[in-house]
Amino acid sequence: MRNRIRLDDSHYLCGMHEMILILDFGSQYTQLIARRVRELNIYCEIHPWNKCPELTANIKGVILSGSPFSVRDNDSPKPDLSKIKGKYPLLGVCFGAQYMANNFGGEVLPSTIREYGRANLSFVDQSNVLLKGMSNDSQVWMSHGDTIKKIPNNFKAIASTKDVEYAGYEIEGEQTFGIQFHPEVYHSLEGSILLKNFLVGVCACAQDWTPNAFVDETVQKIQDKVGNDKVILGLSGGVDSSVAAVLLHKAIGENLHCIFVDNGLLRKDEFSSVLESYKGMGLNVKGVNAADKFYAELSGVSDPEAKRKAIGKVFIDVFDEESKLVENAKWLGQGTIYPDVIESVSATGGPSATIKSHHNVGGLPDYMKLKVIEPLRLLFKDEVRRIGKSLGIDPNILGRHPFPGPGLGIRILGDVTAEKVAILQEVDHIFISTLKEDGLYDDVWQAGAIFLPIQSVGVMGDERTYENAVALRAVSSTDGMTADWCHLPYEFLAKVSNKIINQVKGINRVTYDISSKPPATIEWE
Repeated sequence: MRNRIRLDDSHYLCGMHEMILILDFGSQYTQLIARRVRELNIYCEIHPWNKCPELTANIKGVILSGSPFSVRDNDSPKPDLSKIKGKYPLLGVCFGAQYMANNFGGEVLPSTIREYGRANLSFVDQSNVLLKGMSNDSQVWMSHGDTIKKIPNNFKAIASTKDVEYAGYEIEGEQTFGIQFHPEVYHSLEGSILLKNFLVGVCACAQDWTPNAFVDETVQKIQDKVGNDKVILGLSGGVDSSVAAVLLHKAIGENLHCIFVDNGLLRKDEFSSVLESYKGMGLNVKGVNAADKFYAELSGVSDPEAKRKAIGKVFIDVFDEESKLVENAKWLGQGTIYPDVIESVSATGGPSATIKSHHNVGGLPDYMKLKVIEPLRLLFKDEVRRIGKSLGIDPNILGRHPFPGPGLGIRILGDVTAEKVAILQEVDHIFISTLKEDGLYDDVWQAGAIFLPIQSVGVMGDERTYENAVALRAVSSTDGMTADWCHLPYEFLAKVSNKIINQVKGINRVTYDISSKPPATIEWE
């Protein structure tokens, strides 16, 4: 890889703006901590525990995340807190709390019963600044196999449950706290109170991380970084690339050259309609029809990862060709956002499994002489929409459901052909347009249709058919990290199924996907 800002860089991505540093020990909830902090209009960054950046004056506090490790494991994370503890406000969550208790003279032992799920605090020291305003029976979410059995002499218990004596503690004489539960999880009903107490009451954060502040700071950073260079940006028609385009245009104006590629995998009529909407926004945009190149590269390819890589390769090739037509183009702009990065690489820099690759994550080949600029790289989807609103982007664009970069190529299971794409475009069009007609579109976070690699027997009129099956998928979510299937009305599903089977030649069976993420992913590939 080349010219890419990574999560483990030894510098911060937001200059000298006040911030909270989150040290990640590999917990599945670490990204939720970041989202909760951002929701309070406070900037934060996640960095691996073993690659802690320089501790600068703009850091207002530090949070230690949970971890899949036990503090008793020989190979568990062992951070050096000597430059943090007692010098910055510090909050340890789950593993973070256990590590401090165990490392400074306490004792952590395996729980008699694994403590996972809802619990209620039986004791809350409401005079403590961390717990001010919380209820005595506050519901919290536990997720740990170890328990703090003994705390060091200068530690003081501030919260308990009936099973966990040291559900929360403070270190006397320091602004250091530990909690065994997860305030970032929605099931901790008063978790936002605790986090605000720490971030505002203890860390004295100004809560000035607003959309307008982000725009102003990002525009200045882009101008400083890019100067008079020209930037090539690939537009997809989605929220992320649209917001990235407007943000870059605000910073560098006509030096931004947008390319909207028809990869043959877009939704029905999307290429022409979206191209016109971009031109109406004042963007310097060029449409490129490269469908044949994508189909050729995908011919005979059925493995999901191989398809993603093939699509990514052609994208790079197209941008390489187009960039050479723009004199002094030195940058490739991308609408990469945080969940893309998290799913593509380990946030800890460790051995975590890659769920799936994203065509816009992972760097550029050496032959492509463009540097990458990603103004939305550390934003969640809901933050991107708020930024877009502050930029005055059309609500119809901001309200669009997410659509995968590889397009319908990963919604066709098995090999991709122009015929399958045409069928799926019609199915998808009926599904999405009917959601809009019935006023359900805005209740769904993401929806689409999947072309299944099977055929089934059907009866149409007096004739036997042996045709294709499709699955409909609709989920609710806030950031794409987790998602639940939407309980769409039976009447709606019946109407859509009837329309698809009657209007789309080649389809005789419609199914509805009722799996959530996890364990499934939103897309099937």
